[in-house]
Amino acid sequence: MKIVITGSLGNIGTSLTPALVQKGHLVTVISSKADRRKDIEALGAKAAIGTMQDAGFLTTAFKDADIVYLMEAWEGIGSLFDKNVDFLAGFHQIGNNYKQAILASGVKKIVHLSSIGAHSATGYGTLSAHYDVENILRQLPIDVSIKFMRPVGFYTNLFRSMQSIKEKNAIISNYGGDTKEPWVSPLDISAAIAEEMDLPFEGRTVRYLASDEASPNEVVKILGEAIGNPDLKWIQISDEEMLNGMLSQGVNPKIAKGLVDMQASQRSGLLFEDFYRHKPTFGKVRLTEFAKQFALAYNSSILK
Repeated sequence: MKIVITGSLGNIGTSLTPALVQKGHLVTVISSKADRRKDIEALGAKAAIGTMQDAGFLTTAFKDADIVYLMEAWEGIGSLFDKNVDFLAGFHQIGNNYKQAILASGVKKIVHLSSIGAHSATGYGTLSAHYDVENILRQLPIDVSIKFMRPVGFYTNLFRSMQSIKEKNAIISNYGGDTKEPWVSPLDISAAIAEEMDLPFEGRTVRYLASDEASPNEVVKILGEAIGNPDLKWIQISDEEMLNGMLSQGVNPKIAKGLVDMQASQRSGLLFEDFYRHKPTFGKVRLTEFAKQFALAYNSSILK
């Protein structure tokens, strides 16, 4: 099959692209960076250089594809430290560009990487952007089949806590404690997407994605053991403290507030209610396996 992948060679594309190529599919990877062309071609795929902000480019790239994989990324819209960027409007525009390109190109099979929290317009902070894009795609004609993939929090998000681990021996957030929550590996996400591409498409379906369950206190125990720091802590602070901390670092105010609200919904358990109503079979990569990857990156950063 001819398959088009958006998102370049990021967390998902890096493993999804070779998996699809190895299955014999003709894969085109869209990237906004021309210097990615060699890396894409080295994986056996074709590179299409352009942006998600260009509906005409997307239409051309999608033309004659059997399946298109869609995703949005905050980084594709602007810097989280740019106070003038309206990220929700950026997501909305990308969603409309996708819709326009799908209609113009005639693609009938879509796999969309959405997110947990996308089932509701409110209550989950920044995740409302994914609800918005899902809603835009649902406006496509019914003969366009869409598989909405909703992963939970990525293991790789934990890399963002390296600095606080180094400086304060802790992961710091406005939620914490002993309540288990789901996590997912990008490898399991790409495996699920590749699997879905080989399965029949019919109508609109939703699939949640997860790899393991662990509470914040279990997370720091596992990571602490991996990096040789058994005293690593998870410290819970107030919503106000977290918001002020991000604002002091120059984070876009709307994004900062959205992240605080999202993590507050984790604290209350609201974020995971729909996930547990439709709890999926978990993937293969456990948190203990990711911890080895985390330790390599952490120890390497210390040596620099």
